[in-house]
Amino acid sequence: MDRFTALNTFVEAAETRSFTVAGRKLGISSSAVGKAIARLEERLGVRLFHRSTRSIALTPEGELFLARCQRILGEVEAAELELAENAGAPRGRLKISLPLIGMLLMPAIGGFAEAYPEIELDLDFSDRLVDVIEEGFDAVMRTGSATDSQLMTRTLGNYSYVIVGSPDYLARRGTPSAPEDLLSHACLHHRWTMTGKLERWALSRDGADLELNLPVTATANTMEPLIDMVERGLGLAYVPLFTVRRKVDQGLIATTLDRFTAQVGVFQILWPSGRQRAPKVKALVDYMARHLFVGGDEGTGGSN
Repeated sequence: MDRFTALNTFVEAAETRSFTVAGRKLGISSSAVGKAIARLEERLGVRLFHRSTRSIALTPEGELFLARCQRILGEVEAAELELAENAGAPRGRLKISLPLIGMLLMPAIGGFAEAYPEIELDLDFSDRLVDVIEEGFDAVMRTGSATDSQLMTRTLGNYSYVIVGSPDYLARRGTPSAPEDLLSHACLHHRWTMTGKLERWALSRDGADLELNLPVTATANTMEPLIDMVERGLGLAYVPLFTVRRKVDQGLIATTLDRFTAQVGVFQILWPSGRQRAPKVKALVDYMARHLFVGGDEGTGGSN
């Protein structure tokens, strides 16, 4: 077991290129990682890392040893996962990063929790660019395309944007018939947290993009307050369709200018590539692919 622990410590240090990060992931101090590596080097009779005050780098012998250790640990992990899958339902803590619109995804998240009661959900809501591996996330769900060689990705669905208002508001202020009509309406804007900029209302006519200086009646960095203000008849908002589909179907709010809104977004789930996919992560990915956009125009699909 001590030998296996040493191999695992070496692989973490080699993959992260940091004794500090490796120690954080393993729950031990960086000095403990360094001592474990030193003992391993002494037993093997070779130097595995070049060390400096600022960084570490694998020696040629370290590169060869890493490849062999990854294969060994991969086989062990695969055997453990196979036994876990055969033993019963996925279980354990599942740390997920969700965008700030995540509360609007809660019907699907809640359904997942009901379907897998032995999984302990740890939900973190943020639009910032998280470090999936270093911060210990099992999975990240985000709008927009993302690529990272250390992550696996699956597209959960494509979604369209709509302009929405309450029936009361549209009756009082009039239903816009052309994009230019928005200039005389109360417009409620989403503000990107990272940049502080307002999200552009992507409008087009006959294939040509329209640039309109829309009024700014209110702004928010999450969708929920904008949707609430729309329901209260305070103005129009530009939002992803999946965030308001139920309210549209219930007649609480209505879409307008549909033929001028052509923007399509993508919703993805990402997880560390690792050597194998844990049963709890596989369960989440498969469940979200089946249930997140069910019942709407948004399509599902993707690869993993």
